[in-house]
Amino acid sequence: MAAQTKAFIWEARTRTGEVKKGVMEAESEEAVHNKLKLQQLSPVLVKKQPIQLTLPTIGTGVKVNDIVVFTRLFATMIDAGLPIVQCLEILSTQAENKRFGKILAQIRGSVEGGLTLSDAMKRFPKIFDQLFVNLVAAGEAGGILDTILQRLSVHLEKNQKLIRRVKGAMSYPIIVLCIAAVVVVVLLTKVIPVFEKMFKDFGGGKLPAPTQFVIDLSYAMRNYLPYIVVGGILLFAGWRAILRTRKGRLAWDAMTLKLPVLGNVLRKTVVARFTRTMGTLLSSGVPILDAMEIVGKTAGNTVVQDGIMFVRARISEGKDMSTPLMETGLMPPMVVQMISVGEQTGALDAMLTKIADFYEEEVDVAVASMTSMIEPLMMVFLGTVVGGLVIAMYLPIFEMAGNIKS
Repeated sequence: MAAQTKAFIWEARTRTGEVKKGVMEAESEEAVHNKLKLQQLSPVLVKKQPIQLTLPTIGTGVKVNDIVVFTRLFATMIDAGLPIVQCLEILSTQAENKRFGKILAQIRGSVEGGLTLSDAMKRFPKIFDQLFVNLVAAGEAGGILDTILQRLSVHLEKNQKLIRRVKGAMSYPIIVLCIAAVVVVVLLTKVIPVFEKMFKDFGGGKLPAPTQFVIDLSYAMRNYLPYIVVGGILLFAGWRAILRTRKGRLAWDAMTLKLPVLGNVLRKTVVARFTRTMGTLLSSGVPILDAMEIVGKTAGNTVVQDGIMFVRARISEGKDMSTPLMETGLMPPMVVQMISVGEQTGALDAMLTKIADFYEEEVDVAVASMTSMIEPLMMVFLGTVVGGLVIAMYLPIFEMAGNIKS
């Protein structure tokens, strides 16, 4: 059985007397000494790294923008001829996000300990996904790490811009719905009871059906609000639990792609993300089967992932990409034909990039069209809900006024 590795903090001097520090994983202090001597360093201090207790946090604490800035600066430094370890040291100390800075410091320590940059990044899968790690590995193997990092930063920026557009289009109706829910709850719990008391004081007869319905709804809201809230939470938890299952996720993802307005935007987003990611991987020298697997795992949609893995299986059998891609129905016929042309001319990566540029613009147009359509619909919805409540409560007053006049 192999000995278990531990983390050791070390301090050593170079031949010129410069002091260097880092963290290295090894079986023992003696192993750390030997590794440092192989790097022509004279050990000064080697001790076991103490266990650090950290409070649990939600998410990674690292934003996409942090990774984009890091990738761009890293590419510039590598292009300028700085060693990887020195680049990581500078970037870890100057990172605005201190948590990300600590992660970069750990990566630097692993690289100093003998790991490749891609293997060191692989230890943080929530920060650096498979796409990032595999591209870095391709850059290291081909000696074009600076070029790969530049492509990565461009890819991340475009991908983030694409996601931001779709989320921005969806945020407006969600905010309006939340405001509408708050307004309705306030009306039902605070305003409607005042009208109900007034009608009772007047001693009127039978109330109109819409008014009675609103009063009954107000009564239920006031007396059963805790149960309604708990029921809503349970429904949400159940929905989340269903989405964690394979069948539930597949059904949900398939439904979202078929929605009347949003589905069109999501399908165009799928095309843009697939072609952009695939083009970046192929142009960086990643084999097509590995590229298809990475694209499938980072698709973010189960239906799309299954379709891409189906295409990958057919490619492994010796077929081209365009034929099985047409069978899946994920891509429009025009996109499949352009991919087929790219395969025949040997410029598939360039063709995929052109398709990505075109469909990113198409997403812009689709999002703008969806937003312009949603805004009047939401205003009509708000007016109907709030106006319906107000009219329902004024109907008895109109009837009383008519009786008095007659």
